[in-house]
Amino acid sequence: MPSEISPTARALRAMEILQTRPGTTADELADRLGVTERAARRYVGILREAGVPVSSSRGPHGGYRLGRGTRLPPVTFTQTEALGLVMAVLDGNPDADGDDLVDTALGKVIRALPEDVGRQAAALREHASAAPDRFAARPDTAITSDLVAAIAARRRVLVTYRGESGSEWVAEVDPWAVVVRYGRWYLLCHSHRAGAVRTYRVDRVLAVEHSDQRFEPPSDLDPVAALEEHLGTGWQFTTRVVFDAPLADVAPWVGAQMGRLEASDDGCVLVGSTRKPEMYAQEWLASVPYPFRVEGGPELRAAVGALAARLAAAVADPSGSGSGE
Repeated sequence: MPSEISPTARALRAMEILQTRPGTTADELADRLGVTERAARRYVGILREAGVPVSSSRGPHGGYRLGRGTRLPPVTFTQTEALGLVMAVLDGNPDADGDDLVDTALGKVIRALPEDVGRQAAALREHASAAPDRFAARPDTAITSDLVAAIAARRRVLVTYRGESGSEWVAEVDPWAVVVRYGRWYLLCHSHRAGAVRTYRVDRVLAVEHSDQRFEPPSDLDPVAALEEHLGTGWQFTTRVVFDAPLADVAPWVGAQMGRLEASDDGCVLVGSTRKPEMYAQEWLASVPYPFRVEGGPELRAAVGALAARLAAAVADPSGSGSGE
């Protein structure tokens, strides 16, 4: 049975919540602490008795706030949290060496942990290994920091970008979000150069210049969904695939990056685009366990045909005598 959390620990947790979420109401604080509203007010009282300046106000913009200059106590981790941190770093940074920025920072965190907690974290770091993702691409830390700062401040930026072909250009964009997808970091933004939504690989951003112009992102923005949808449109080669199965059955197998899936009289139709027809055929279409036919475009038809021929050759009888007796 887990040990009961002490009032002091909950008071410190309340202080952390108020530090990160000014204007938290007593009801919200109680919900985050897992206690009653009356108990939450009591923990606020404990902070005030300890000399922590906590103000409160009523109204739609009311709630609790910490006074200026209030400092949080040193960060502490439980053993489970510490091991989770090491596992996350190994998973996202498997090929780090001693000079790697993230690896160096993790070492500092482990050395700062209490001995009993740090021992387990250090052992996991030393003896666990992860295979690197060959498709991952880590961006420059300073560039990423500049973009995140602009997103938080809702400030327009000029980004210098290098495309896949090696050409470079400058684009004025409203940075909406940074999204990490399968080991790659993307900037989801509105490009004023293109007059449309764009996704830029952050590892290809060469420079970021901040401006004083502000912007407002879409109120209903879902960064991950928007990125997935955008990755399935606007590419060089168009695609159209007809499935002989209901949309409800096919949908779980089709990612938004493959295009738009719509119901039809006999099944459903997937319409999209790609810049790599071979990948589209081998990694995406081949994994869908329902009959389909490619109606367009010619590049995808050729890629699927080549894949089918290769797979048929893999199971062909080398003697040419067939499978009969």
